[in-house]
Amino acid sequence: MALIDTFGRAHNNLRISVTDRCNLRCTYCMPEEVTFMDRHELLSFEEIAHFVRAAVPLGIDKVRLTGGEPLMRRDMPRLVNLISKIDGIRDVGLTTNGILLADQAQALYDAGLRRINISLDALDPARFRELTRRDGLEKVIDGIFAAKRAGFQPVKINAVSIRGVTEHEVVPLAKFAREHGLEMRFIEYMPIGADHWERGKVYFAHEIMDTLEREVAPLVPAADYDPRAPAMDFVYTDGGGRVGIIASVSRPFCMSCNRIRLTSDGKLRNCLFALDEIDVKGLLRSGAPDGQIQEAIQRSVHSKWEGHEINTARFVKPQRTMHAIGG
Repeated sequence: MALIDTFGRAHNNLRISVTDRCNLRCTYCMPEEVTFMDRHELLSFEEIAHFVRAAVPLGIDKVRLTGGEPLMRRDMPRLVNLISKIDGIRDVGLTTNGILLADQAQALYDAGLRRINISLDALDPARFRELTRRDGLEKVIDGIFAAKRAGFQPVKINAVSIRGVTEHEVVPLAKFAREHGLEMRFIEYMPIGADHWERGKVYFAHEIMDTLEREVAPLVPAADYDPRAPAMDFVYTDGGGRVGIIASVSRPFCMSCNRIRLTSDGKLRNCLFALDEIDVKGLLRSGAPDGQIQEAIQRSVHSKWEGHEINTARFVKPQRTMHAIGG
């Protein structure tokens, strides 16, 4: 069985949110005041592992754990261990804001985690606080270095680029990444947060590229670039590292998308911007056979649309914000 939608896209990548809670309040992600889900609404680690086991025969072999902030969920290394030991899963990753990472990096690596992405939009403390509405830049930096010491290679840094807000952070972040052997990834500002989205605030991929080539070093496409991946990967011609650019707005990659999403409360989504969800928590908690779970996954993938339509008048912003979907 393979998860192939009506546009011929094969799906092997599962993103799992483990919590909607977060210790930051990034303006492009969530509101300042938010009511989080009760703990019983969240899938247990065993339920998550059950879902993954059911999905593997359909072709799922990559898993990424997200939030909210996933490291706010207690005992995350145990979940990593449960998933990494499932036959057929070849890749387990995690996306974190890094605030709690310094104390957990080694345990996560020892549990089987091998890929880690750390969100860091600004190196200037004042701008960091403006974006996140919290302090904590030093903790994020500590988490980055702890991940390197633990053995993660590469350590990827994700930065959302917003015109007039973080565009001037592009060069300092790129140089910081080069200096410390990190892989930098810049992400175009998307309409998925609580704030009103303004297209004029999108700092476009070609502008990021122009800035990097002018002020850091020339770039060429990476030889091992994966066209199914969300990031366009480049390497500096002077051998000074690698950078990825996720151009969700200016160069949508919908037609090569291979991802499905499971929210922390057990809803299956076939797109970050999906307007419909399929409940699988009820199936998991009722003791439904794996065949029913697999049928739900196949139904979700089969109903996947051609693309998110951000650049058209037909675009409808999802009711859930990013923290409640999973980054």
